[in-house]
Amino acid sequence: MKYLLSILLVAMIATASFAQSPMRLAVAGLSHGHVGWAFNRSDKKDAVLVGVYEPNQELVDRFASKYKLDKKLFYSDLNKMLDETKPEAVSAFGPINEHITIVRACAPRKINVMVEKPLATTFADAKEIQSLALKNNIQVLTNYETSWYASNQYVNDLYTAGKLGEIRKVMVNDGHQGPKEIGVGKEFFEILTDPVKNGAGALTDFGCYGANLMTWLMKGERPISVTAVAHQNKPDIYKNVDDEASIVLQYPKAQCIIQASWNWTFARKDMEVYGTKGYAIAVDPTTIRERLQDKAPEEKKKIDPRPAPYTDPFSVLSDVVQGRLKLDKNDLYGLPVNVTVVEILEAARKSAKSGKTVTL
Repeated sequence: MKYLLSILLVAMIATASFAQSPMRLAVAGLSHGHVGWAFNRSDKKDAVLVGVYEPNQELVDRFASKYKLDKKLFYSDLNKMLDETKPEAVSAFGPINEHITIVRACAPRKINVMVEKPLATTFADAKEIQSLALKNNIQVLTNYETSWYASNQYVNDLYTAGKLGEIRKVMVNDGHQGPKEIGVGKEFFEILTDPVKNGAGALTDFGCYGANLMTWLMKGERPISVTAVAHQNKPDIYKNVDDEASIVLQYPKAQCIIQASWNWTFARKDMEVYGTKGYAIAVDPTTIRERLQDKAPEEKKKIDPRPAPYTDPFSVLSDVVQGRLKLDKNDLYGLPVNVTVVEILEAARKSAKSGKTVTL
């Protein structure tokens, strides 16, 4: 009996130890402006960096110096890095149109992937990514800052609980003064202003937030039509892409207006949801304005931030990959919602170019 208990105790300790092992993480690309987050996590123990793929030697030298990284971590060949470092997950920080290349390399090797928003630049690529993920039983997550906003979760909870009634109108406003105006790095600027690498300008960069949030609120339902207007207010700076875009998503009984801009006076990411019983506005990550049926004046609330792991995308990735967290079917990070996001963005580009509404 004692022998059996000893075996069980050893097994339990081994299981607990395995569950706490940090996720083996590799980074693919260093040109995206948000990649620094991957190297600024010394306080977190849920992931260990095992490799970095980047063909641009100038970027490699810069990051190795800035973050005091061993040059042995760096590879100029993606497949070689994956085979030699054997990561559990890869986080992609390159051009959006290269996300498909990363997934094509990772999926057959059963390596999970997290990309920066949006999932892809074309609907065809998005569908292929989804097919590869399903075929190879891997996770492909899409990282959005607004997924971490407690305010957005609060508004969705109100709606799910029936307190807002049926959604009739949603307005999502996202953007800033412009990539050049806020001083993004040259490599990231080159991506954002390339219609192939980024898909479009502000329409892609910030239009994706509204498409992501609305598809989530609508529990995965696709709009019946997409109408968009895009414009260049600053063609001297943004020669090849739009810097201003408005997108209207029409549903059978609801409408969403997405305002994506590189012309806002100040940076903003907010959402307004109007239903048949009330409205709720996510002003910032932790501020709500709401007015519900039979409640007189509008109420303003300050709420707590989301708890861990929802404070760090790599913590969420680690928990999902290692089985501690299961995403909802229509999670903001998940494939079903984000494939639809790319479908919406592609329709918006077509609408803006043709001047006509695109029916899905």
